[in-house]
Amino acid sequence: MESLLYLVLAGLMTGAIYALVAIGFTLLWQTSQTINFAQGEFAMLPAFFMLVALNLKLPLWLAILLGVGVSILLLGLAFKRLLVDPMLRHGVLPLAIATMALAIFLKESVKEFYSAEAQRFPSLFPEQKVDVGGAMISIQSIGVFLVAIAAVVALQLFLSRTRTGRSMQAVAQNPTVARILGVPVERMILLTFAINAALVALASALVTPIYLAKFSNGEVLGMAAFVAAIVGGFNQIRGAIAGGFLLGIVDNIAAAYVSTQYRAAIPLLILIVVIMVRPQGLLGRAEERTV
Repeated sequence: MESLLYLVLAGLMTGAIYALVAIGFTLLWQTSQTINFAQGEFAMLPAFFMLVALNLKLPLWLAILLGVGVSILLLGLAFKRLLVDPMLRHGVLPLAIATMALAIFLKESVKEFYSAEAQRFPSLFPEQKVDVGGAMISIQSIGVFLVAIAAVVALQLFLSRTRTGRSMQAVAQNPTVARILGVPVERMILLTFAINAALVALASALVTPIYLAKFSNGEVLGMAAFVAAIVGGFNQIRGAIAGGFLLGIVDNIAAAYVSTQYRAAIPLLILIVVIMVRPQGLLGRAEERTV
């Protein structure tokens, strides 16, 4: 029982990271019908921005702030202006292919210009462990979980309680009507890209101390977050959150009770079952779009 509790708690920590990255998939799809297959690399790259700042002897908190700021500029605003806007005019498929190419470019660039070796990354939290219901959980895992949950709650409050957040939701639901009502649609979409960049930068700062900074981190994280978004419901933020937590828990339990060799296959099996039974995802809503 204690072992199962530990796996569930560890799964919640992993799932919180998946949820942060999966929310980005959902936000971009809702507002601009953009599927960013470089999302995993977007969650890998900020750690190296922060490492550069740390190598300049800056304190950790300032390095993280700089990493988030650079991520918003490059992975949010520049990504939207320089790649999404030109490619989206040609349709969703060319944009999807372009983001796949971007993912390869970012991964190989980090490998070539920084290092192919895994780099240590300082943690925001102490490494001691505490007893939670008989299971020994590290303070680092608890801290990662709490920060990720705080970010998700803050985003939900922003979307539901502020005028800007409600405008973003209006754009996500019907951009044409939102434009008629005076909502600055392009500005709201650009803000969505900036929020996605901030979320992946936060996820990078939280997960990198655990898995180290390496160029291949984006492959696993991006795939897991993409599966989580689809399983939970690609057009619902709450679906991305639920999918992230579900995938994190199942991933940890499968590694312990099934086999680490088949660990990567379990999420894909869940994805197949969900698509066959409920194509819109567990919490998603069915929708139709003109193609």
